[in-house]
Amino acid sequence: MQYDLKKYLPTTRKELDLRGWDEVDVILFSGDAYIDHPQFGAAVLGRVLEAAGYRVAVVPQPDWRGDHRDFTKLGRPRLFFGITAGSMDSMVNHYTAARRRRSDDAYTPDGKAGMRPDYCTITYGKILKQHFPDVPVVIGGIEASMRRLTHYDYWSDRLMPSILVDSQADLLVYGMGEQAILDIARRGIQHDIPQTAYLTDRQPVIDEHTILLHSHEEAVRDKRCHAENFRLIETESNKIYQQTLVQPVGKRFVVVNPSYEPITTEELDSIYDLPFQYLPHPKYKDKRIPAYEMIRFSVCMHRGCFGGCSFCTISAHQGKQITSRSKASILRQIEHLQTLPEWRGVLSDLGGPSANMYGMHGKDRSLCEKCARPSCLQPQICKNLNQDFRPLLDIYRTVDKLPYVRHAFVGSGVRYDLMSEEYGRQLITRHVSGRLKVAPEHTSPEVLRLMRKPSWEHFLQFRDFFLRINEKAGMRQQLIPYFISSHPGCTNRDMANLAEWTKRMHYHPEQVQDFTPTPMTLSTTMFYTGLNPYTMKPVYVARTEQEKKQQNQYFFWWKNEKKVSHKS
Repeated sequence: MQYDLKKYLPTTRKELDLRGWDEVDVILFSGDAYIDHPQFGAAVLGRVLEAAGYRVAVVPQPDWRGDHRDFTKLGRPRLFFGITAGSMDSMVNHYTAARRRRSDDAYTPDGKAGMRPDYCTITYGKILKQHFPDVPVVIGGIEASMRRLTHYDYWSDRLMPSILVDSQADLLVYGMGEQAILDIARRGIQHDIPQTAYLTDRQPVIDEHTILLHSHEEAVRDKRCHAENFRLIETESNKIYQQTLVQPVGKRFVVVNPSYEPITTEELDSIYDLPFQYLPHPKYKDKRIPAYEMIRFSVCMHRGCFGGCSFCTISAHQGKQITSRSKASILRQIEHLQTLPEWRGVLSDLGGPSANMYGMHGKDRSLCEKCARPSCLQPQICKNLNQDFRPLLDIYRTVDKLPYVRHAFVGSGVRYDLMSEEYGRQLITRHVSGRLKVAPEHTSPEVLRLMRKPSWEHFLQFRDFFLRINEKAGMRQQLIPYFISSHPGCTNRDMANLAEWTKRMHYHPEQVQDFTPTPMTLSTTMFYTGLNPYTMKPVYVARTEQEKKQQNQYFFWWKNEKKVSHKS
């Protein structure tokens, strides 16, 4: 296949020359390989800036070890450097829950490990400031977003200050960054841009629109202070109209500005209409990039998640409010996908952060504007939530009729506590590739409450429904439940009860997720402090490697039984 390099954002001096550019406005550095696809942040921000008339270049996975030539090869940008660690926090990308180094990296050609540093954003920021001290550096992406204030870092087992401190960045963009990055390009490094955070030597004005958090030093000294901080941070992040957050660190202050209002459908559609190639950059030639292979024939239909799971960063990063793409935008993308190499008529995923939240929102927006609930589903479904599946079902059925689509599967997770009979029947009979994955996570009522997940009874009801629909349709599909061990609040007895249930249902889990504390989630805060930030009551935590391993082993009762049967 022949590629036109000018259809991609440039990555080298040669590619700048092809365009006749002697200078660029913005240079984006990413810990991921450059895949020109709307599921990858650097590509999205680059295309958004390009559409606004700016010259943008991308430097994917620069070599940070040697003479730093990857950081200097394109010279200095006219406006600023942008940094993202990639689609994952670099420490989550690098290490298991047992703090063991991973042997691969899904976001790197051929899955090769070691192509980005630990604490990627910090390393890139320091190098750029070393070589270009007078050029502004803007950081963003999931790593910067979830580390914007004092946060627990599981891998060093300590509280770390805002990533602004160590990265030496001039500005941090949190959440989905399209609106902020355009404002920064137009206005420069200003401290009143929404959805940004900055470090200042000046004491900010504390008024009725500002919340003063406990200082970093107070949080380090007293875990209760850190827990109180988290409650305030999460509460504000769940509001449509937020207050400014201020946190002292040393003799300086981190200021977090309120976010923009949620992006509109029209704005989201316009992003997906940008000239993405939906392919990795040609520089990778025939190398396989696992993360791209996973999503190459998938369609993300909406942004945001109102599930509010305690351990998940999606709603914290993308926001609680759902913004859905139009049906026309989704169909345009599918039409384009069928022109790509290796298209076989199969959509691997017609979904989103939670596949069955498409088109859902508050019936009365004025009530949503006053609401700070972290979840619209727990402890009970909000009465103001519009649970209308008709727009989603319409898309499913329209896609099913497209002549170039043989199968349209839903690979994203679905909330079984958000389900209608009609939607469930359509999903199970038409959009499951033999195995439907769901995430009950646990059986213990207390653990599920702390996780903000529905009851185990909800799962059992859905399981019965799933089996009934399969039987009626003459199908033999599998329901695959996902579970988490050693989550805060979970005891060995809870794990034994969970193991008993999996045994009773004849589930033989090959892989079970050991809880991994990731920055700025409720679960991580409970793990570090041993407190529920909303009640300040103690929470049992399996902290040591031995305790975590012991809980995880409960899942594998069937392996022990196999050993016994072989011996006999």
